[in-house]
Amino acid sequence: MSMRIGIVGLGHRSESLVRGWGNDPQLDFRFTAVVDPDEDGARSRLGERDAKEVKFYKSLDEMVRQGKIDGLIIGTRCHMHAEQAVQASKYDIPLFLEKPVAINASQLESLERAFANSRCEVVVSFPLRVSPLCRLARQFIANGALGRCEHVHAINYVAYGMVYWQQEYRNYEITQGLFLQKATHDLDYLSFLVDSPIVRIGAMGSFGRVYGGDKPSGLKCSECSEQLTCQESPHNRSVNNLPFAHDHPCVFSVDCGSPDTGTNEDCSSAIFEFADGSHGVYSQVFFARRDAAARGATLSGYKGTVSFDWYKNELKRVRHHEPFSDVVKADEGLSHFGGDIELGRNFAQVIQGKAKSIAPLSAGVQSAYACLAAKESVRTGQFVQVRQTQL
Repeated sequence: MSMRIGIVGLGHRSESLVRGWGNDPQLDFRFTAVVDPDEDGARSRLGERDAKEVKFYKSLDEMVRQGKIDGLIIGTRCHMHAEQAVQASKYDIPLFLEKPVAINASQLESLERAFANSRCEVVVSFPLRVSPLCRLARQFIANGALGRCEHVHAINYVAYGMVYWQQEYRNYEITQGLFLQKATHDLDYLSFLVDSPIVRIGAMGSFGRVYGGDKPSGLKCSECSEQLTCQESPHNRSVNNLPFAHDHPCVFSVDCGSPDTGTNEDCSSAIFEFADGSHGVYSQVFFARRDAAARGATLSGYKGTVSFDWYKNELKRVRHHEPFSDVVKADEGLSHFGGDIELGRNFAQVIQGKAKSIAPLSAGVQSAYACLAAKESVRTGQFVQVRQTQL
């Protein structure tokens, strides 16, 4: 029997889930109810069948009371995730919540209070922790491939990083920077692999050295006289076979913010300690392009090393004291490296009462606390203790 899903905020991220899950023969979702002020845009993002039958509501409460939904997706803009989730906590309806689950400490505290005694089961949009490569790495580690994990080294060289300055991601008031936008994924999967939360973190970032600048507000490439010389113009992106080769807002505009008013970082790094005594380092770089793309981790212990890279779709295990190394290849072409499908299947099982969440709200809250601590460290230049969730 089809599961009726309601959506609050049907933007591009929600659309990717709707379309990806719709192509999975194991999932029988019907997207039947939506809360979104842009009704025409939201309807266009649904499949043909759902677009004809979907009903739009003015509020989450109205949708829950009238929509007869089995599950709920919150895919609003980031600053609204916590507010909508707090309201959803009142209902006994499984919830799929986009990351980051909150953008400040006050919102995180409101989530902890709301869900302390809630029956609402939450699946947080953390696809990396459930991607096939990450789960295989977790399996190797759990089976003793490292012995005791002592060190983690993780990287994220983002080949499409320009989107964080040419799309609404550059609105710092809504996103609060790329630790919350991007690293929330990575700090979560690292804690998942080590099976221990981050308790202390030190971080730094570079701001306004690559993106941002003094170009006029509202400027688009099509209105600029530098189209032939600017590396970010549609002309040069097309010539160099780079993505997003279409007219777009200027990535060197005052609209990108500034280090004084708040802006995304061009790159950032962190060193952190886990509760079990191991430690790690992480860097994210947003001006990498083409074959420089890389995302993954190397985890080491006395007995061995396990490393993987999602872009190479490859995992390597090295036995330190035996003459054997293994290389495992994963399938290609999967959304979020296969994690979105796994989350969708888990969400379906949660709705059916067959499973618990494999990406619970506690993980979303804990990752956000680590990201906020990283931001505080960037600001102060000091190591910061990471608050631990009570969920």
